[in-house]
Amino acid sequence: MGEARVEVELTNTIEAGMAKRGIISKGEVSSLKLDMLVDTGAVMILLPQDVIETLQLPQGDSRIVVFSDDRKAELRSFYGLMVKIGDRKGSFDCLEGPPNCEGLIGQVVLESLDLIVDPLKRKVTPRPESPFLPMVNLKQTTAQPSAFSAQL
Repeated sequence: MGEARVEVELTNTIEAGMAKRGIISKGEVSSLKLDMLVDTGAVMILLPQDVIETLQLPQGDSRIVVFSDDRKAELRSFYGLMVKIGDRKGSFDCLEGPPNCEGLIGQVVLESLDLIVDPLKRKVTPRPESPFLPMVNLKQTTAQPSAFSAQL
C-alpha cells in the first residue's frame, strides 16, 4: 500500500474572523496551500515551524508526542487553524514540527470532516454515506430529547 496525500488549504481563523468583521482586509489573512501526507496512525495535525510562522498562529500549550518508534518529545501546539480539504473545512489545533518537515493530517481532521482514506487509489474522499456534508455521531441526552427531534 502506498501513502495518501492531499492538497490542503490552511488559513488563520482568527485573522479570517477579523476580516469578516472589517477589522483587516481579506488580503491580510494568512493562508496557504500545502501538499500533506495523510497519516491514519497520527491523531493531530503536524505542521512545519515555517508554515506556522507564515500563518501567524497563536501558541497554545505543549503536548507530549509519542512517535511510531516509541520516542517521546514535547512539541508546542498552536490554535486557530482552518483546514480545508476539498469542500470540507474545520478549525483545529496543530503541533509544530521542525522547519521544512512534512506536514501530516491525522485522525482528528479525518473524523471531524468525515473523510476516508482509500489506500488503493491513494485518495481522501468524503464517506459515501455523507457525500454532501460531514456526518458525526452524537449521543442524545435525556434532558431535552425533543430538541433533537427534527429528522433529515
